Amino acid sequence: MKVKLMQYTPEPERTVAMAARLCYSAVGAEELAEKMSQSQVAGLVSKIVELGHLSTLEHVNFTFAVEGISRVLSHQLVRHRIASYSQQSQRYVGEHDFEAIVPPSIAARPEAAAKFAALMAQIRTAYEELTDLGIPKEDARYVLANATETKVVITMNARTLLHFFSLRCCMRAQWEIRAMAEAMLKEARQAAPLLFAKAGPTCLSAGYCSEGKMSCGRAQPLPTQS
Repeated sequence: MKVKLMQYTPEPERTVAMAARLCYSAVGAEELAEKMSQSQVAGLVSKIVELGHLSTLEHVNFTFAVEGISRVLSHQLVRHRIASYSQQSQRYVGEHDFEAIVPPSIAARPEAAAKFAALMAQIRTAYEELTDLGIPKEDARYVLANATETKVVITMNARTLLHFFSLRCCMRAQWEIRAMAEAMLKEARQAAPLLFAKAGPTCLSAGYCSEGKMSCGRAQPLPTQS
């Protein structure tokens, strides 16, 4: 798996601070952005995140390029609706020699790994035979497995990213999307350390677990109302 932050809003933390300060200022956004010191930006951003007043985080966007993931992951990913996605098309891109993403539980057991590899080989052969018969790629792809490797470009604003990290960095998240989320968080923190200082599962960011009886036990469950 390869995850790279390709683009993001310039000076994202200053942009967030400027937008927040504008709500209570008589002067315009450009003047605020120029006059705010770095310490003022840092203090305001930290306060915004701590208090959960996150609407101003929607002004900054982050675009990631991701390779080496399965269609299992991408099907989960698009459930996060406040985002933009572009995915490698199986309608136009041939999958004759597709890479298969192997779950660790299968890779760790030789017998299971052998069965998995044999099935992927059969699927490659069937796909090749169908396209040789003149079947369009958009129809031949129906035989492909969820394990087929894909590539995506993801754009999310900072508020959506915080929500995404709270769910997908959790130990309860499926292993593959958790690995991607953790890699995305590492990249995002380098670009905007203040915005993402406390990003991650709620057990780390807020000290409680929202998974109830399915909690991994790392933090206390969220109290239930009587």
